[in-house]
Order: sequence, then C-alpha cells, then structure tokens
Amino acid sequence: MKLVRFGERGAEKPGLVDGNGVLRDLSAHVADIGGAALTANGLAAIAAIPEESLPVVSDPRRFGPCVAGTGKFICVGLNYADHAAETGAAIPEEPILFMKATSAITGPDDNVIIPRGSQKTDWEVELGVVIGDEARYVSEAEAMQHVAGYCLINDVSERAFQAERGGQWTKGKSADSFGPIGPWMVTRDEIADPQDLAMWLSVDGIVRQNGSTRTMIFGVAFLVHYISQFMSLQPGDIISTGTPPGVGLGMKPPLFLRAGQRIRLGIEGLGEQSQLTVDAA
Repeated sequence: MKLVRFGERGAEKPGLVDGNGVLRDLSAHVADIGGAALTANGLAAIAAIPEESLPVVSDPRRFGPCVAGTGKFICVGLNYADHAAETGAAIPEEPILFMKATSAITGPDDNVIIPRGSQKTDWEVELGVVIGDEARYVSEAEAMQHVAGYCLINDVSERAFQAERGGQWTKGKSADSFGPIGPWMVTRDEIADPQDLAMWLSVDGIVRQNGSTRTMIFGVAFLVHYISQFMSLQPGDIISTGTPPGVGLGMKPPLFLRAGQRIRLGIEGLGEQSQLTVDAA
C-alpha cells in the first residue's frame, strides 16, 4: 500500500493511493497515518478495506508529511561507503547516530527554508524507515517485523551549523523544513529489497546525486536492531538511513544552496519530491 496525508498544513487527512494511482480518502476509517495505524494489526485493517469503497480525492491541493505524530527522527551519518570516501572520513565501525528535531518535518513539496545566517545549506537524498510495531532489544533476524514501511527523505543540512558551531550535528540538521518526508509511505511488503534501490537528487535540473542503497554500510535490518539496543522504537518513529555521494559539501569546490533554487529527488518505488528554496523570514 501507498499511504499518504493530504490537505493544508495542520489539517491533513489520511489517504491511500490505489493500484491505479488514484488518491482515496481514508479518514472514515483511521484518524491519521500514525500510531496504531502503523502497527501490523493497523496496516492489516487498512489493507482489508475495499479500495473501490473509498471516496476519490480529485484535488488534494497538497501532500503533507506521510507519517503523523513522529516521536523520534533518528539519522545515521556516513552510512554509505562512497559518501564517506567523498568526505574523506573513515568507514564507521558502528552506526553514527544523531537526532533531527521533529519540528523539521514537512511535506514533500513544501519550500525548504534556508535559515538566517546560513552559508552552507546542503541536500541529502535518503531512504527513510518507518517503525510499525514497537522495537526494543530486537535481533537483526527479527528487526524487519518492526518496520511498517519506507519513505523518501531529503535530509537537508546546514554544514557550518553542523560542524563549525560546537560539533553537534543535530543543530545543523533541525531547522524548520529540513525534513521533507513523502510523498507516501510504501508498506514493507511492496519493497522486495530495501538494499537495492536506485536514488537520485538534482538541483536546478543538474543531477548531483545518483546512487543506490546497495552501498549502505549498515543495512535496514541491522540499523533497526542496533538502534533498539539504545532506545525503544515506537510506531511512527523514522530512521533516516544516510546518503550516497554527491552532496554539496563533497564537491570541489563545495557548492551550497541559495534561495530560488529547485531541488528534485526520488527513490525507486518511493516516489519523488520537489522543493523550492527560500530565505527565512
């Protein structure tokens, strides 16, 4: 299934994109795409609803973040071997984890706001993992049972805030609009192998990232297992699993975003996003 949230900011409704690509309204059946709706039982209940019985939405106006009520937005740094190489960093022996503020979450096509004082705002196409059933101390073999599905993420980053303002990655990752997710969450059963997905990102029509989840150092199952040893993972939590090479920081010379540019990105099977960059008010 492809589950979406559509409508104006703060008033999104739950929806489903049917097998013919038609958007249908789920609001008579679930309150939102979050919490209990993302558990195995919740997803099974949604899957049991006849698609043709759901009202068609002809003009969604806007797609919101595809998951509601996310409690933790966990990111993995330097998780692609080719990206680590472009930054000159060593291959991590264990996953590098940091948090992105949930207030950064925004819709897939909403504007990316360049923060005040920013000189080094950058792009990162990433595979997002959405947690379904709670995960606590799970084994790698059991980990995928706790995944509800996957989504496309642009892990927007301000590199000076990230690396030159005290070394805390979170402060360079958490500005408002720095976490576009969606357009939809694709349930786990529809993605045969999350470790074999093409991914790309362009700025003003120039392809900057063209990679694959094949080069991830730590795969999805290991990450869910690993993170669950340090904290419980709850329904709606999101893991952003790292980016392939081609970020602005890795270019020679480095190249960063400015207002008025158009970012487009996509992952095989997970849809596409498009954002206009604007200066903060």
